[in-house]
Amino acid sequence: MFTLSMLPHAWAICRFNNDATIPAWAYNGPLFTITRTAEELSIVTVDKNVPDGVKCERDWRCLKVHGPFELSAVGVVASLAGPLAAEGISIFVISTFDTDYVLLKQHDVARAFEVLTAAGHSILD
Repeated sequence: MFTLSMLPHAWAICRFNNDATIPAWAYNGPLFTITRTAEELSIVTVDKNVPDGVKCERDWRCLKVHGPFELSAVGVVASLAGPLAAEGISIFVISTFDTDYVLLKQHDVARAFEVLTAAGHSILD
């Protein structure tokens, strides 16, 4: 199973029109993602960086899966998402070359820790 740790800060997941300019505040913080598709521009960044009036969901927390893992590794996200989904806990996943990050709402953190620990994962303080 995997070792996880909670990153500091609350996080926000923001949505813009697909042709929007990427705002400067999106690049601030220890972790951020910017994804543009034909339908939208999504930005994940530290909640406190996001100005009022931006369409977003706030109060997410972020668990880092300790890696690195080979890109060919199978089942990393499934081993986390499956038990959480079975308990009705919604997640937002960010994958990088080396590892994965699982965002969950602040109000689900305590229950998610219980579920993930019962599934065999360890969570560092």
